Amino acid sequence: MRQALTAVLERDTTFTGDFATEPYEAAWAGEARWFVNTLAVSGATTVALVTQISPDGLTWCDLDGEEHVITGPGLVTWPVSHFGQWLRVRGTMTGDDPSATLRIYLTAKS
Repeated sequence: MRQALTAVLERDTTFTGDFATEPYEAAWAGEARWFVNTLAVSGATTVALVTQISPDGLTWCDLDGEEHVITGPGLVTWPVSHFGQWLRVRGTMTGDDPSATLRIYLTAKS
């Protein structure tokens, strides 16, 4: 029987600069998917999101370098595979006085 899980890593969190989510250990999972729901952005704020992986939850690198860009409210999602042990999302914000309110979910399946 397959197992599935949804982890809420950020709930209605307002970011005003670069950030990384709390790490999530998903070694048991064969596949995962990020869901990032943007509730609000200020002005010309742009948020670039990248999946990061780690063998120990302490040292991080980008999984594939693929950026997922947010410029306004809405939902963006992308699959993750071949990630090993730990997952997190790194966000880089640009714009004058950037601000974005996000909900970030990680779903995983064995």
